[in-house]
Amino acid sequence: MRFFRILGRSIRDAFKSVGRNFSLSLASISCIIVTLIIVALSIVITYNVDNFSSELKKDLTIVAFVSNEADKTDVEKLESDIKEISNVSKVTFKSKSEIKEEMMQEDEAFLNVMKQWDDEENPLQNTYLIKVDDIEKIGETATAINNLSAIDTVKYGEGMVDQLVTVFKVAQRVSLIAVIALVLMTMFLIVNTIKLTIFSRKREISIMRLVGASNFAIKIPFVVEGMILGFLGSLVPVGLLIYGYKALYSYFGGRLFTDIIKLVKPTPFIYYASIVVVVIGIVVGMIGSGRAVRKYLKV
Repeated sequence: MRFFRILGRSIRDAFKSVGRNFSLSLASISCIIVTLIIVALSIVITYNVDNFSSELKKDLTIVAFVSNEADKTDVEKLESDIKEISNVSKVTFKSKSEIKEEMMQEDEAFLNVMKQWDDEENPLQNTYLIKVDDIEKIGETATAINNLSAIDTVKYGEGMVDQLVTVFKVAQRVSLIAVIALVLMTMFLIVNTIKLTIFSRKREISIMRLVGASNFAIKIPFVVEGMILGFLGSLVPVGLLIYGYKALYSYFGGRLFTDIIKLVKPTPFIYYASIVVVVIGIVVGMIGSGRAVRKYLKV
């Protein structure tokens, strides 16, 4: 009961303190707004990079061309051999007749030429379309498939795929480091701002000690005040995140420069991201205030 009484009084005092020390509170909130806007931007970039990476991984396919000398038995055995290779998740067979039909439907020029081919004259090759579990091992998997006797050639966009994997890994690491650095920066700013607030209220704290207030009773209003500042500072970034991302998604039509790079749909992403931003603001404000009180008061 005593705990709830202290907590209620601390919340009331924290709101009063924000109003009394408006200039310092405004400085803290402004710093939090700026850093959380960049945090929100980093979250948007990181999530979209992860989403694009995941979608690209789903679409990446190894194309294995079967030798025209292979008979039906060789083709059937080849499929089982491919499935036994580690990292292979899915195998789809396409006959050269199916490939011819697809190409004829896609382009009229192909239609005029290929409609004259019968099965014996068709120079195309039977193919296997292979999906992998781990894109980072796609090169090793392609080499293993290429070593099978009935395989003529294997293609998977080598070179470009390797570069994309490297770019994704670097982008993810940079975004993560940026978010962590910004959170630490926010905490640092709050700590120093709360220090100024505490310094300006030394007399008040001295009186609290003289009347027998416990360390907990002295610290908790500042911790609550930090939470309030963190929450207020997160409101502007959340508003920009929700309305800004919706506008961005609408302006680009859900894609960035090309149909390959698709943006994450606003709903429910923006609401989850907003919750993360608010939680970061509150937690960082609480931790920052707690550290400032503990370090300054040495209690």
